[in-house]
Amino acid sequence: MAIRTLDGKTCVITGAASGIGRATALAVAARGGELVLTDVNEIGLAETAALVGRGGGTVLCAHALDVSDFDAVVAFADAVHEKVDSVDVVMNIAGISAWGTVENLEHRHWKSMVDVNLMGPIHVIERFVPPMIAAGRGGHLVNVSSAAGLLALPWHAAYSAGKFGLRGVSEVLRFDLKRHGIGVSLVVPGGVRTPLVGTVQIAGVDRTDPKVEKLTRRFEKHAVTPEKVASRIVAGIEKNRFMVYTSADVRFGYWWARKFAPPYEFVMQKANDRFSALL
Repeated sequence: MAIRTLDGKTCVITGAASGIGRATALAVAARGGELVLTDVNEIGLAETAALVGRGGGTVLCAHALDVSDFDAVVAFADAVHEKVDSVDVVMNIAGISAWGTVENLEHRHWKSMVDVNLMGPIHVIERFVPPMIAAGRGGHLVNVSSAAGLLALPWHAAYSAGKFGLRGVSEVLRFDLKRHGIGVSLVVPGGVRTPLVGTVQIAGVDRTDPKVEKLTRRFEKHAVTPEKVASRIVAGIEKNRFMVYTSADVRFGYWWARKFAPPYEFVMQKANDRFSALL
């Protein structure tokens, strides 16, 4: 049973302390959704919860944790499920970024990109989606990937490792969860004006270099606001869209790279249905 309205729905949002996560929390609360919020930033998370409360929204739970810590996610999910049998919507928004060429990237860059941007969402999916299936009420899963999860952007090898992986998880679950009435949305933002722009690690590059600062300003000029991304996410849920674009350039780039999508999607759904019949 696809989600047609967020009113009264229990929604988990990771990365809720700032940027897209905070904007989405406020947008969902404005539509009557009841929020379960988390982020590694405890202070920012408390600020988001306060903003939701001042706007008349409902925060059922706000708990600071690192989504890459599986034990912490398990404890968080168990606490949530003591209050509700299952949630209705899961939104994996938390993420970090590091760029660089292969000779400059260190092991810690690769590992952190996979731990937070891929394993983090997987941890959340593991603990929240099976109870949604068991409850039998349908629901929706949102995974925020990136244009770097669709296209081979320069300096994005480590970042794309996690974001392409999350895209793959989402594509499979899109078909796998359909029979349970759970929709899946893959959000693929391009540039977004969030704190991540200022904190992104660029291996082997001096962030104070005038050329780098000029490139950063150019990026910010063409970036969209977190509020715009949040509105697209909400629309994606309510209209049960798989691909959620936030800018026309990403949509065109992906179409150009893979224009024979409809036959592929038809075959993948039939294959998934055939495998599911064996269960």
